[in-house]
Amino acid sequence: MSEFFSTYESPIVYMVLEALLGLSLYLPLMAGQLSLASPGFYALGGYIAAILSTQVFTSSNTLFPIPLLLKVFPSNNNLFPIALLLLEMLIAGLISGILAVIVGIPALRLRGIYLAIATIAFVEVLRVVSLNLDITGGAVGIFGIPQPFQTQLEYLWIALPLLLVSMVLFYRLERIRTGRAFIAIREDELAASAMGINPTYYKVLAFTLGAILAGTVGVISAHFLNTWNARQGTFDASITYLTIVLIGGSRTFLGSVVGAIVLKVLLEIILRRIADVEGFPNWLAQFLRDGRLIIYGILIVLGTIFFPQGFVTPDILKKLKRILIKLIFKISKQTS
Repeated sequence: MSEFFSTYESPIVYMVLEALLGLSLYLPLMAGQLSLASPGFYALGGYIAAILSTQVFTSSNTLFPIPLLLKVFPSNNNLFPIALLLLEMLIAGLISGILAVIVGIPALRLRGIYLAIATIAFVEVLRVVSLNLDITGGAVGIFGIPQPFQTQLEYLWIALPLLLVSMVLFYRLERIRTGRAFIAIREDELAASAMGINPTYYKVLAFTLGAILAGTVGVISAHFLNTWNARQGTFDASITYLTIVLIGGSRTFLGSVVGAIVLKVLLEIILRRIADVEGFPNWLAQFLRDGRLIIYGILIVLGTIFFPQGFVTPDILKKLKRILIKLIFKISKQTS
């Protein structure tokens, strides 16, 4: 077991991070908005973490209150303080949320494919801006981002609790008035408006919450990768996260988690192991290793044909719940 975790520690952490990014994309979809802006806020969060950790939260920086912060949160074994990592996550979430409100109010007047195009344009604008700023390192990016953990697997101490807390909040969101307003807008915006629901407010709220989550995940990823550049937030990433949600299921938050697990296990573990088998054709092995976007496209097409609502749907969850209740009742009856 320890050999498995040491071999696949990077894919395991990525699986959790991609599940979180899938949830950030699921939030606008929950309100019926096809937004692909999550990679932009993800990249923004990563740049915030890279700049703060390499240029602001350093012992050589004498600006108040940096020395005080470093005294309050000392580093052990030359590692980046966890408390400062959490502070970066807070700052990135705040900035991402403010930017989401600014962008979301005009952009969310659009619908369907037009909103998708507008959010893709937003991602490209952020990418081009990052390529032309000195503070972001231009095309080269920012290197030497300090590590808060000694091994990659230890990032689960931050990423996994964030995923669990997010899942609990999403579970509650789907059952309170705000979540029901999101779902009502998704099902029929005109009917929701006639019932007294303000579509603009709730659509911007869903967009903003998704941006906050994506920016927070970007902070963790920047430290995890040790470097950050404009390749982190691209249109390719939008397709990846959209695939996670569509394959897993866009009608429940569990779909994003299941989609991330399925795709990561399929693409990073199973297909790569098949490609490494001796005697396997070189051209096919190369395709399995590098043809990720093509495989994603195939999965989207096949998924929409055979699983139009994804692997996880509300009906499946209801059936599983009934089966579980019957099983618990049967076990309790036998024990008594």
